[in-house]
Amino acid sequence: MPKDSTSIERLKAHGFDPDAGPAQAVEKLAALRGSDGVDDAAIAAALGEIHSPEAAQMLSRMEAGSSGPLRREIRRALFRLRQHGIEVQPAAPLAPARVAEAPSGLSALLSTSDADGARIVWLMKARSSGGLRRLWGLVSNREGLLGATLEAVTRKEFRADRAEVERRAGTRLIEADWRLADFLMTEAYRRTPLERRARVGNFLTLRSELLEAPPPEQYEHPAYVELAAALEAEPPAELMREPEIGAYQLAPEQVKPYVDEIAGLQQSVLVLSRPQQEERVRTIIERALDTLLTGETGERLRRHLEDTAYVLAHSGKNTEAGWAAAAAARLQRGADLKRAPFFEAFMRAQVGAIFAEQQEEKRDEPRLIMTPAEMMRARQAAQARMRGR
Repeated sequence: MPKDSTSIERLKAHGFDPDAGPAQAVEKLAALRGSDGVDDAAIAAALGEIHSPEAAQMLSRMEAGSSGPLRREIRRALFRLRQHGIEVQPAAPLAPARVAEAPSGLSALLSTSDADGARIVWLMKARSSGGLRRLWGLVSNREGLLGATLEAVTRKEFRADRAEVERRAGTRLIEADWRLADFLMTEAYRRTPLERRARVGNFLTLRSELLEAPPPEQYEHPAYVELAAALEAEPPAELMREPEIGAYQLAPEQVKPYVDEIAGLQQSVLVLSRPQQEERVRTIIERALDTLLTGETGERLRRHLEDTAYVLAHSGKNTEAGWAAAAAARLQRGADLKRAPFFEAFMRAQVGAIFAEQQEEKRDEPRLIMTPAEMMRARQAAQARMRGR
C-alpha cells in the first residue's frame, strides 16, 4: 500500500479496505475519484500496490491527460506493477472525476497552431448588458503565454474581429470547450518564464474577471474522449501531410547531433552499400526517437498532437484527427516509438529539414578550404589564364 501513511489513512476514512480483494479494491478506488479530501495521487499510489490487471488498466486510463506530479506518481505505480509481471494494456481514458457545470454564457474559440506550436485562444463570456467580454490569449508550447488581453466587444465587433483573424491567419477559428481554452491559457501561463510574465500582464487577474473557480491544476484533454475509438490504431506516416503536424519543429540544437552523425556516414572512408547506409540511418533515427521524444520535449509534442486532433475533429477531418489522437496516446503511455510509421516519418522530417538548411548555408558561404582535387583544378585554371596573356 502507499508509503504515505496519511494518504492511506485518508483513503481508509473514505471506506477503502487495503485487504479487500483486488477487484473490490480497484472498484472502491474508482468510486473515490473526485471525493473531497481524496486526491488522484493517493489513489495512484494505492493502485500500484494492488497486483492485478484491473489496477494496471485503471492507472493507464488515469494517465491520459495527466501531467506534473500526478503523472509521475502514476508512472511510479505502473513501474511497480511491471516489476510484478503485470503489463499495462492500452485503454481509453477515464472520464474526468468531476466535471463542473459550464458557467452561464461561457464559450471559446481556438485556432490551428503554427510551426512553433503557437495558437490563438479566445475565452468569452456574455454580458448581461449585451455583447461579450473576451479574454484573448496567444499560447505557445515552447514559450508559454505570449500575450493576454481582456476587452469588451459588441457582437458585431466580435464577428468582424473573428473574420479578420481568420483572414490574416489563413485558418478558421473553431468552436471549443471553454474548459479546454481555460486550461490551455492557464498551463501556458504557468510555463511562462518569470522574466517574461511582465509582457503578458496579470493573467490570473484578467481570468478572475470571467471565472470565479480557481485555475485548473489538471485537465483530461477532450480529444481522448471524443476520439477514444481511434486510440489503439497505429497512426500512419500520412499524418505528416497535415500542415499543423508537418510544419512542427523540434529545437534545432536538439536535432543537430543526429544530423551531424548521418552526414558523417556520407563522408566515411568505409564503402557502404545503399542498404547498409539506410540501416545505419534508421538506427540513428531510432536513437533520436528514444532520446528526444521523452521528458519536456515529448510532452510538448504530445500536447501539440492533442490540440491538433481536437481542431481537426471539429473541422470535419475525423480520420486525421484520430491519427493525431492515437499518436498523442502513444507518447502519453510512453510506448516504444521505434519502427512506428508516423514517428519515424516525423523524425526523418526533423533531421531532413536541418540537413537541407545546412546544405543551403554551405552553398552560400565562401569556400575557405579546398580539397586537393579542387586545389589542382584551381592551379591549372590559373596557369591557363597566365599562358593566355
